[in-house]
This record gives sequence, C-alpha cells and structure tokens, in this order.
Amino acid sequence: MLKEAVFHRPKNNYAYLYKENTLHIRLQTKKDDVVKATLIYADPYNWDDSGWIYNKADMRLIASDQLFDYWQIEIYCKTRRIRYGFQLSDTKETLIYTEKGFYKEIPNDDTAYYFCFPFLNPIDQFQAPEWVKETVWYQIFPERFANGNETINPPGTLPWGSTTPTPTDFFGGDFQGIINHLDYLVDLGISGIYFTPIFKAFSNHKYDTIDYMEIDPQFGDKQTFRKLVKACHQRGIRIMLDAVFNHSGYFFEPFQDVLKNQEKSIYKEWFHIESFPLRTDPAPNYDTFAYVGSMPKLNTEHPEVKSYLLKVASYWIEEFDIDGWRLDVANEVDHQFWRDFRRQVKSIKPDVYILGEIWHDSMPWLQGDQFDAVMNYPLTSAALDFIAKEKIDVKEFVQQISNVLLSYPQNVNEVAFNLLGSHDTPRVLTHCNNQVEKAKLLYILLLTMPGSPCIYYGDEIGMTGEGDPGCRECMVWDENEQNVELKSFLKKLIHVRKTEKAVANQGEFSFVKTSDNYFIYKLFQQHMEIYIIINPSNQALEVSLPVTKWNSAFDLWEEDDFNINTPIKCEENSFKIIKVNYS
Repeated sequence: MLKEAVFHRPKNNYAYLYKENTLHIRLQTKKDDVVKATLIYADPYNWDDSGWIYNKADMRLIASDQLFDYWQIEIYCKTRRIRYGFQLSDTKETLIYTEKGFYKEIPNDDTAYYFCFPFLNPIDQFQAPEWVKETVWYQIFPERFANGNETINPPGTLPWGSTTPTPTDFFGGDFQGIINHLDYLVDLGISGIYFTPIFKAFSNHKYDTIDYMEIDPQFGDKQTFRKLVKACHQRGIRIMLDAVFNHSGYFFEPFQDVLKNQEKSIYKEWFHIESFPLRTDPAPNYDTFAYVGSMPKLNTEHPEVKSYLLKVASYWIEEFDIDGWRLDVANEVDHQFWRDFRRQVKSIKPDVYILGEIWHDSMPWLQGDQFDAVMNYPLTSAALDFIAKEKIDVKEFVQQISNVLLSYPQNVNEVAFNLLGSHDTPRVLTHCNNQVEKAKLLYILLLTMPGSPCIYYGDEIGMTGEGDPGCRECMVWDENEQNVELKSFLKKLIHVRKTEKAVANQGEFSFVKTSDNYFIYKLFQQHMEIYIIINPSNQALEVSLPVTKWNSAFDLWEEDDFNINTPIKCEENSFKIIKVNYS
C-alpha cells in the first residue's frame, strides 16, 4: 500500500456536515491500490472497561482521477460528535490510518489517535438557498436582448441586428424589451434571470460603473426595473444582478475627484494609487482590473468604500426585492469584505443567492461565511474540451468531472452555477463548429449534472459568434431565423429536469460505466435511478445498463416503457435517459 497517497483532512471537502446530524467523510488513496476502505468511528466518550467502543462501516468508492481513488461514507451522528479513522486493505496488508499515522491494529486506548469532528454545530453547516437547486437560469446581456422603448435609445443607436457588433456599438436593448418577452422565457422553462450590469456606465457592457445607485438610462428607470422584477416574480422567475465591486468605471465620481484634485482628493484612499499625478499611459500608476485604465480597482478594505458598497448591496434588495448578486472578479476582493457582504445581505433577505466569479479552486470562499456558489468554469472547460473540441477522451473527461465534484462538499456542488458560455466566450454552437447534435449533448450534461444550470441568451435558438464582441449580437426574434428544433429540444430537456427531481439535485450522482466511446452516469434516489447514456462518437453503439434489480423502466426522452433486458441502441452523437424503478 502506498501510504504517501493516503490523505484525509477533517474539514472542507473531506469531512463536512451535509444536513442535520449527518456527516460526509471522504478519503483519498492511490488509484487501484486499496481494495476496501472501512470507517472506524464513535463518540469520543463512548468507553467501557475494555477501552473505546467503536463502530465500523464500509466506505464506497465514488470516483477516480489520474492519480487517486476517492472513497466516501455518509453517517448519522446521534450525539453530534465523533472521532474516526480508517481501516484500509490492499491485496497484501491491512492498515489503520489515523491522524497520528498508520498502525497495524486498531488503537482503542486513547481517542487522541483519531481524526476529530468535535461537534456538528448546525450554524457551521454550509447552507445555500434551496430554490437555487431547481432553478434554470438564463443570462441576459441587456443591451442586446430586445429594444422595447426606442425613446430612450442612446445617441448613435443602430437598427436592431443591422450589423455585426463592435465593442462600442449600441442597439438599444432595454428593460421594456425584456418585459415584452417574459412569456417566451416562461415557455422555455426559465426560472431565473442573471443580468450583466444594469447600473449607469459609459460602455455597452456596463462593467465600468459610473453610479451604483442608478439604472443606466438606456435601460429605463427605477420604476420600469421595479415593474420588471414584479413581472418576473409573478411568473416564478428570480432575478440576479451583477455587482462590480472590484473596480469602478473611469467616470465614477470619486475617481473623477481624484483625477481633479490628485493628492488633495478626499477619495484618494478609495483606490490603490502608487504615485501622483495619476497617469494612464504607458501603463496606469494605480491598480486596475487587468491593465484597463478606465477600470480603477476599489480599495474594499477602506471603511468608507466598504460602507458605500454594502449600502449598494442592501439597497437593490430592500427597494426592488432582487434575489441574487453575481460578484464580478470576486477573487481579487478581500475575504473580510465578502464576509461582511454576506452578513449584510442575508440579514435583509436570508435566501438571497451569492455567486462569485472565480475560475479556479474556490474552497476558501465556499465555507459558509462568504459565497453560496461560484461559476463552475472547470465543468465548462471539461465539457467543451470533450464534446465540442474533442481535445480529451472519455477517460480524461470522467476524471476531470470527478475532480471537479470532489473538490467541494456535495451541498456546495448542488448550487454551483453551471454554464457552457457567456458574454465573454464563444457561443456553444460556434464551439461545436455548428454541429447541432454536439451542442445537444452539451446541454444534456448541463441540465443533468449537479448544480444550477444557465443558458446564455440566444444559445437556445442556435445563435453563433466568437468571443466578445461576436458573442454579443442582438437576439434574433424572427422565428424563421431561429433554430426552432434546438429550442424545442431545450424546452423538453428543461421539462424533464423539472418533473424528475432526481435530475434537479435531489439524486446522488455517480459515474457507473465508461468505455472508449461512451459513458453512463446515474442519479440515484431511494427505489429509483435515472441513467444518462452519452455517445459522443461518430458511430452507433449497443450498450447495456449495469442494473441488477428493477420493477419497471421508462425511457424519459422517448416517453415510452423500456425493456431493461434489451440492449440499448445509441446512435452516433446521441443520448438516452432511462428511469429505473425498483423496490
């Protein structure tokens, strides 16, 4: 047994309170090394004359990546405190793994040998809003969704969809246009809208805020926004706004004051300034987003800046009843700010959704004191590399997804913000080289993987485009120019997710079968399993489900009874969704 590969930490994604009195414990071992893992556990005060009285329970191998196997067990802790270790067996030996190291026999003379979860305090449980688990999001770039009030068009507005956009074009998208098309979103099955920034700004993308307390006039006024939020809520649609708190825009009043008064400005501490006078060329002498001089970085550690931004966060919840904040460039803002941010907004609306834009390992932000979720870009990359770009094979894809899911506790994964594209990336169909069947497989993954899925506006009708500005073309409303079949496909898939709760984060996810050409994963609930078969290859396959017991089976996509004993024919670049019931 390779001892160096065995790893556990009684915290974060290796040991966590999943729900009341229920603990999830995970263990890492060398791939294909350990054949059996058993948890040794008990209350630390459970003793008799013979020593510590412990229990034993077998762990389940839940996933593997290139280097490691991962084991997991769910245990109910009646006394809400636990000491535990692991009994590991390979083909040659059995060892006891504890916090103090490895032993040949189970130590029972002192619980100090063992890993400790001191007490299952409910307040320490990671808790995100329950509604997010069932939400299907739709991202809207407001300037390009619909023009419903031409009287507020900014100067130089171009006719809708009249040309390929540039970074500086305006086409007049606004709130009234969104209101006019809400029934379209309801018909599709959308239950949440994520808006890119709506606050007063210079650009068409609005990530260069001028005034955080005002709506950009090209979108409408506060009365229209209140009308929009109310209309969405009446239709069961939640609203999430984009908070750009890492940096402001060049024309943000405090930054303009610094430009005007330099060292004498009362706002000079609001920013990270290296020296005076301020300059933008050849490079800014103040911190910015990337090296963009028009986006000066805010000093969120400064009490006045923090107070101002927390008032902004509170205002839009209190006054307009928004349901979530997406936090731009969240990893560059100090952790204490986000702790205070969470405390503030949750005190106003406890089930508000806090989503951070972070592209890398995000465990430091997902411990219950800062964010509810992050944007799941690792899943995005794995799915696109596998299905669209064909850069990785089945084995690598399964390993990458397993690694993503094991990076966080299960209750974190259930509310992760899953996406395939956004206002910053090429569109899904463009990634797929216009192969619609490939795009459909990506949407199967998006809508059936753990997490909260998001569709970027226009992707559902087959819009194409490279990265910014190509991915920001005007929404196509003429059905004759839409891929209506793709839209119907997504509508049906969203319906499956809504009607089969196991697909909407109420089922336990696991890969169950892989080959060179296809893979199968399942979503398990008591007495029921839903199997997803993905064949991304260019040849038809016959596969069988790894099912040992059943009462009935149903093809959820074809909406027909299914004979479990019959080999499943899976055409090239296609899928199957089979529901199996048993007692």
